[in-house]
Amino acid sequence: MKQTTIAISTIVLLFLMSFSSGSKFDKTIAEFHNPKSKYLLVAAHRSAHNGYPENSISALKHAIELGVDIAETDVKVTKDSVVVLMHDRKIDRTTNGTGDPEEYTLAELKKFRLKMPNGRLTDETIPTFEEFLKVAKGKIMVDIDIKTSYLKPVVDVVKKTQTQKQVFYFDDDYESLKKVRSLDAEAMLMPRAHSYHEADSALIRFKPQAIHIDETFYTPEVTRLIRDKNARVWINALDHADIDIRAGKTEEALNKLTQFNANIIQTDDPEKILEYLRSKKLHN
Repeated sequence: MKQTTIAISTIVLLFLMSFSSGSKFDKTIAEFHNPKSKYLLVAAHRSAHNGYPENSISALKHAIELGVDIAETDVKVTKDSVVVLMHDRKIDRTTNGTGDPEEYTLAELKKFRLKMPNGRLTDETIPTFEEFLKVAKGKIMVDIDIKTSYLKPVVDVVKKTQTQKQVFYFDDDYESLKKVRSLDAEAMLMPRAHSYHEADSALIRFKPQAIHIDETFYTPEVTRLIRDKNARVWINALDHADIDIRAGKTEEALNKLTQFNANIIQTDDPEKILEYLRSKKLHN
């Protein structure tokens, strides 16, 4: 029993020592490129939007303040080729405007105001991707959920802001990811897979930094395949797991999500997950 206690104490000490120097951001980048690590990276879905409009600058700043590792966001391209943040095909749900954001100019979109999750109107406007990356630069990694077929403007903004080392691109459309790589040979990618064989194919085709998997095929064989090919395993807490977390069952939800060594969790409740991980000294 005494030897076990000493061993556990040593592991905790080594973990803490490994994060005793360098910035939080530097540590996140290092961990992201260490796919076999059990260190759990936390991704905030549409940034940390509890109490803030989703995909907003305020939600991004909140994610940074919380110490979130990755801010997930969605991109569209306006009629005048400006990249903006928007998840839905229409702006109706999240703003006081209507219609397809890609049929507006940026100036036209900036006339609308973002809504809070409860529908209350705010003073915030739809951010440009460049505005978003300037705030994120050197502070938090960014997962770009591609919601547009106009990819060059998106890659151009990443290059312009010099954030290539902290941004990666997500899509289940492999042709889109292929196009991103043609625009930037060093672009970091996260394909979505829907089976063991699709994960294997994505690993061979892209040599990606991460693979997005679903619980339908979340098995030790899948995660071993991905991690052995030097990629991280991304899984969602969205919906049922987040419901358990809100109900105070954070430990139970995380145990299930990490049972086969997934090591990036995307959540709508990053606050609660980070609070739990820090209470166990499992997150810096």
